[in-house]
Amino acid sequence: MVSGDRSILSGRKGAFWYTLQEMQKHWDRIDVICPRVGSREDGTATQKDHVSSGMPHNVFFHPNPRGLWHQPSWIFHQGHALIRAHHHDVMTVHEYPPFYNGRGALALHRSTGIPFALEIHHIVGWPVAANLQERIGHRLSRWVLPREARHAARVRVVSNAVAQELMHWGVPGGSLEVIPSFYLDHEIIGRVAAPPKSYDIAFCGRLVANKGCAALIDALQHLPDARLLIAGDGPLRPKLEEQIHAMHAEHRVNFLGWLPTLEAVLEAMLTARVFVMPSLSEGGPRSALEAMACGMPVVSTRVGVMPEVIEDGVNGLFTDGTSRDIAARVGCLLADSNLRERMGKAAMGILERFERATLVEKYAEFLKRIAKKE
Repeated sequence: MVSGDRSILSGRKGAFWYTLQEMQKHWDRIDVICPRVGSREDGTATQKDHVSSGMPHNVFFHPNPRGLWHQPSWIFHQGHALIRAHHHDVMTVHEYPPFYNGRGALALHRSTGIPFALEIHHIVGWPVAANLQERIGHRLSRWVLPREARHAARVRVVSNAVAQELMHWGVPGGSLEVIPSFYLDHEIIGRVAAPPKSYDIAFCGRLVANKGCAALIDALQHLPDARLLIAGDGPLRPKLEEQIHAMHAEHRVNFLGWLPTLEAVLEAMLTARVFVMPSLSEGGPRSALEAMACGMPVVSTRVGVMPEVIEDGVNGLFTDGTSRDIAARVGCLLADSNLRERMGKAAMGILERFERATLVEKYAEFLKRIAKKE
């Protein structure tokens, strides 16, 4: 695997951790080539690291000891060494701007002949760019991704919407396969008990521009009694805290930061009456699906997979993402406990559609088909 995800080596049991717990059942060995971890200056990862982070014995991480500018070279050279030693059957590449994963993997493919799947989980800046950086990323994606797709054995996307957009860009429909990566675990969700409600609104996600958290905070001006819980962290947190201070709303907003496990995240979200995800661009959003699976009424923008899973007014509500519209949707739910209950029960049907073991098995079979073709 070629991935930019370093969460596991940073000590977090996030979505990638749970994916690998299931994925390792289908393979003799999985090697993950990734960027370096900020807390590990030497960038090394040993078998002891895997044991301490709860990783299975057949999953190995290889973080780059240098910076991101050297990532394509690291993927090429480390990949060569791993293929010589372990004779891998297939490579899967998670690609996004600035495209260092794809550049390194494409060079490795050309040199060794190893077949690869190109994975596009999220088109940066689509459908709406949050800032200039995302607008540039979107423009570059439209040029780079179709060219990389020509060399891939298959292209994995996680929603029909992304597949349609890539076909519009010129990627042949026959090379695309929709395999969701929003894995929901029956066992974990089933054992999380709903605590007493102490918040009105919950948000969970990385605090970056495309997540729309600033608009959600601004919506509190139109919901004068509502309390907001924010689970997650990121570079925008200081700016969001300044926004809250300027609104004199410190007593109504609580930042939890990163939580160590999925169970902790779900328990935190369930302390709120409504979950809101006002993203401008998304692959999932996974946290909204988790909230639905737990029986929470969800207010979301029409991003990622959400148009494929929410029936507006039945199992969730759509918002245009502006602060006033968010406030109107949330206010409607907060004022009607019966509506919240009905919508939450309907939302729980999402659990069967994205059950983790079934989808990871489908993902593993997808990669095995690529390996056999070569």
